[in-house]
Amino acid sequence: AARTHVRFHALPVRFRRPDVAKLAKLRAHSPTLKPLGFQESCSKTTRRDFFPIAEGRAMSVPHAIATSAVLVPRAAFSNRSSGAVKKGRVTARVAPGVVRRNGNVNALPARGPKSSLFGNNDVPKRQMTKTAASQRGPDGYSVDGMGCVDVDEQLHEHEGHLKYRWEKFVERKNAITDAEGSLLKFAKGYEKFGFTKTSAGEIVYREWAPAAQSACLIGDFNEWNPEATGMEKDEFGVWSVTLPAGSIKHKTRVKIRMQKGDGAWVDRVPTWIKMAVSEPGVMGANYDGIYWDPPAGEKFARKNGRPEKPAASRIYEAHVGMSGLEAKVNSYVEFADDILPRIKNLGYNTVQLMAVQEHAYYGSFGYHVTSPFAVSSRCGDPESLKYLVDKAHGMGLRVLLDVIHSHASCNVEDGIAGFDFGQPTADSYFGEGDAGYHWLWDSRLYNYENWEVQRYLLSNLTYWVEEYGFDGFRFDGITSMLYNHHGLQMEFSGDYQQYFGLDTNVSAVNYLMLANDLLHEAYPGIEVIAEDVSGMPTLCRPVKEGGIGFDSRLAMAIPDVWTRLLKQSREDGLRDEDWSMHEIIATLCNRRYSEKCVAYAESHDQSIVGSKTNAFWLMDAEMYNGMSTFEPASGVVERGMALHKMIRLITMAIGGEGYLNFMGNEFGHPEWVDFPREGNEWSHDHCRRQWNLADTEYLRYSLLNNFDKQMMRLDEMHKFLAHPHQFVSSACDTRKIIVAERGPLLFVFNFHPTETYTDLEVGVGMGGKYRICLDTDAFDFGGLGRVMHDAEHFTSPGGPVTWVGPYEQEPRPCAMKVTSPARSAQVYFKVPELEDPMAAAARMAGVSGFKEVRVSARDESGEHRQFASQGGPPAPGSQGGQAQGQQVPNQRRREVIDPADIDPDFSPGRPDNFGVQSRAPPPQARPAAPSQSSAPLPPSNYRPVVRKEIVDDSNIDPDFQ
Repeated sequence: AARTHVRFHALPVRFRRPDVAKLAKLRAHSPTLKPLGFQESCSKTTRRDFFPIAEGRAMSVPHAIATSAVLVPRAAFSNRSSGAVKKGRVTARVAPGVVRRNGNVNALPARGPKSSLFGNNDVPKRQMTKTAASQRGPDGYSVDGMGCVDVDEQLHEHEGHLKYRWEKFVERKNAITDAEGSLLKFAKGYEKFGFTKTSAGEIVYREWAPAAQSACLIGDFNEWNPEATGMEKDEFGVWSVTLPAGSIKHKTRVKIRMQKGDGAWVDRVPTWIKMAVSEPGVMGANYDGIYWDPPAGEKFARKNGRPEKPAASRIYEAHVGMSGLEAKVNSYVEFADDILPRIKNLGYNTVQLMAVQEHAYYGSFGYHVTSPFAVSSRCGDPESLKYLVDKAHGMGLRVLLDVIHSHASCNVEDGIAGFDFGQPTADSYFGEGDAGYHWLWDSRLYNYENWEVQRYLLSNLTYWVEEYGFDGFRFDGITSMLYNHHGLQMEFSGDYQQYFGLDTNVSAVNYLMLANDLLHEAYPGIEVIAEDVSGMPTLCRPVKEGGIGFDSRLAMAIPDVWTRLLKQSREDGLRDEDWSMHEIIATLCNRRYSEKCVAYAESHDQSIVGSKTNAFWLMDAEMYNGMSTFEPASGVVERGMALHKMIRLITMAIGGEGYLNFMGNEFGHPEWVDFPREGNEWSHDHCRRQWNLADTEYLRYSLLNNFDKQMMRLDEMHKFLAHPHQFVSSACDTRKIIVAERGPLLFVFNFHPTETYTDLEVGVGMGGKYRICLDTDAFDFGGLGRVMHDAEHFTSPGGPVTWVGPYEQEPRPCAMKVTSPARSAQVYFKVPELEDPMAAAARMAGVSGFKEVRVSARDESGEHRQFASQGGPPAPGSQGGQAQGQQVPNQRRREVIDPADIDPDFSPGRPDNFGVQSRAPPPQARPAAPSQSSAPLPPSNYRPVVRKEIVDDSNIDPDFQ
């Protein structure tokens, strides 16, 4: 038998033993076919490829596609490698267990003479039981950090590395606890460093700068006199000074002046500063720190509690500065008042805010941070940001912060990089040499092993949660943190040696473990998302079992495959008929078992200058003059509208356990994002959101906006994103059909540009009655309306034979016939089976059943006579409308007919010449003899009244006369 003890999370998500007969049939057609490696890496520029394994070679596949019928993911695409790099994110194109030799892909040699479907049968099974691997201490933490082995047994091969990193994590956490009392107290350094106040109101300023020879505090409060406020240094390199209460006024400028080892003096913005500003209207002006201590009347007080963590996050990624319609920098207040209601109305439950941490260069999209504790002053002050977060909470929206701990701006004049004077790394926030500089990003890299750096970064996290009320974080660019090579010029093949070896930056991994352990223990409802392109195993497993601790990771390969397909269609002439359904499915389902992913069709990365939004790739110049509903849609617009909806729907349906959208892309925002810079004459024209396009009802942008809203509503109603059931039963490259089950819903996609399939038979997991709950082809969404939404679809036993690419799948339990128009997708839900009304009434009444009672017409005496039905027994203790034991004769029930109430169209008998039906018996038929149990017929001369038509001439539309 195959190694079915290995867990798989890919299409379809089913774990069964292989069907030997079907495998034999499959191998008969492809005698040299072996299971293919499954690409584990996530890359912003990757096309997830899968490579075959030669006959006679074994391979251990930790995450592959497994069904009882087909145990291979995909035929090989191409062996070529892409060298595209963005922010250090390099393509990852080789499968686990596959190595590159001279540009060719080769499987690893077999481990023994025999090989099984998933590896070598001769490899002895490890003796460690699940109980031993999961052994935990009284605090719930793993004893040795090997708890992750329960979900990925390939981790056994790297036991030494995992135990070493766990040992270093425990060692540092214990040291922090011993020195500071707890990890949480250690992570509240903002209560000690920077500007604080004593109980007597005195102002205390502390700064860690061990390389400084001398230091003093300067600012408006002492007229920038360096001799007025000197500072003292302790044995740990911390400079401090205490000032009388009220010495520094709120909103006044401050800086620290330090003397370097060479005797030169430099002025720097304090590292723990809460706000920094530059002189308005002066191009290239340096930043000054702002002493922020508003009086009680100006401090913002929270009014709303935090919303509960949703089962699945539907994330709206937003940039406050570029969120306005006008060509200017938008404010926190404007975003709260104008944009948050839009997000709520669309149905998203989470907002992810970009570019909140202060960054001197606006064009960096907020990723070259200069002051990690300060809010971006372009958009407002700290109290305004608190207002934004609190208002979001009042709407039921959670707020995540895009936090940048992977690097910092090289700007020494305005940021934390200015505290590096070239001193040894032990006395610096940053590493030395390549360990401290990212040449592709031109930014500085933190020294994550340093005690004070850990205090600074951990405190930064708790500060944003405690002070502003953020509900979680998206950690940017952590691939640079995880490895000593920072992901530069690397191809992540999925070989576990790349993840657990000398290239791994264990100090950074330990910092991320400390951060996630701190956040999840101190704030149980928090959500922490990782942006990693390498596919690091254990990244999204709990720290308590030895994982790094993130809740989920971004599925970064998904937008890349869509961008590549759309770009090739636009520039290289790739036909829609040549899109590979199997490649799309392989990319959407390529994620690690038990590690959640957030799927997205496009984010800000796909929108920046040099690229385009998906809508602009699809429709290009047609978006300027072809989006009015007053005119028929051109072929380009019709195709673009259809594919834009389908791409977003299939990404959300089977791409992950969460969903993300960048603001404006929901309605197909045209063009790209370009921040003000010298190259565009400092224009804001492409650094804003044109909400008026979505708000204009006669533009097709509004129809795309409506579809996105209904897509969010679909998950709100059916909770399919959080549902563990996912099964892709068909991905047909010939018909361009994809059929998938997610939670309680059935998704049918038809990517064919011209072929519409009527009576398309699809497999269904559960039998019953189904109806459409979402249709991309609906008129309301700019479609052609080719599907009846009120039709009911009934299943039949036994599903059809289906294929995912070239591989036959196990038939589903049931089949159902549907209509699938070209370039459209429909979502079906199972109509609940209703309980029998009498049974439901009995259940609600708490009795076993009801005895039916009938009432006849008046008898000969003129009284109504009651008859008990011959159906079921009365409920216990019930008299059933008669004395107990009383016998009711089997009397004839009389029919009471009001001739005026009989519709002539439904009266029995044959119609006469006047359209009136007769109740007379047919010729040569004798009426049955009356009996006591049969009802008498109406009189032979009875004729029902002819139905009259009442027509009001004034109500007749002349067009239809």
